[in-house]
Amino acid sequence: MIQIGKTIISEDILEKEFVCNLSACKGACCVDGDAGAPLEEGELKKLMDVYPKVKPYLRPEGIAAIEEQGLFTTTDGEHETTLIDGKDCAYVIFDEHNTALCGIEEAYNQGDVDWKKPISCHLYPIRVQDYSEFSAVNYHKWQICDDACSLGKELQVPTYKFVKQALIRKFGEDWYAELEKVAEEYKKFKSK
Repeated sequence: MIQIGKTIISEDILEKEFVCNLSACKGACCVDGDAGAPLEEGELKKLMDVYPKVKPYLRPEGIAAIEEQGLFTTTDGEHETTLIDGKDCAYVIFDEHNTALCGIEEAYNQGDVDWKKPISCHLYPIRVQDYSEFSAVNYHKWQICDDACSLGKELQVPTYKFVKQALIRKFGEDWYAELEKVAEEYKKFKSK
């Protein structure tokens, strides 16, 4: 484990290679699983604010799920995006190749909102767990991302580089610059 400020970082994010391969997985992470995307407390208001401009991008079944269950759900004090029939994220849309995409991100890409998507989605495959004294920054292995792991290995892209923009969004540029230094030192150490 590596410490930067108040974060404890798993070496896996330095060692494991990862590049999303949407042509292979078709965005399965947005439609598989038994829970919605984790939402931070501060993201709940953001979701409320952007929803009117995101709604036109969503599928009718997503809108219906949101109208029935709310913009997000809360289980055991944890907030997550709403699901359609316990499966697809309510904010999922599909492109012409039947690849799952994020309706929030599409509204962002079109310039209609200034919020890209929940940070947990942007960071994936990194998961952050906040504790009172520190945040744990870990690599999450999910078999539906095997193609992303293969592509990352082929392209030789460490996970922390793949999610660079998301890590900067979450922890700031100074933190990321420190992570890059640590990664270089770690690489030298491992090659000895």
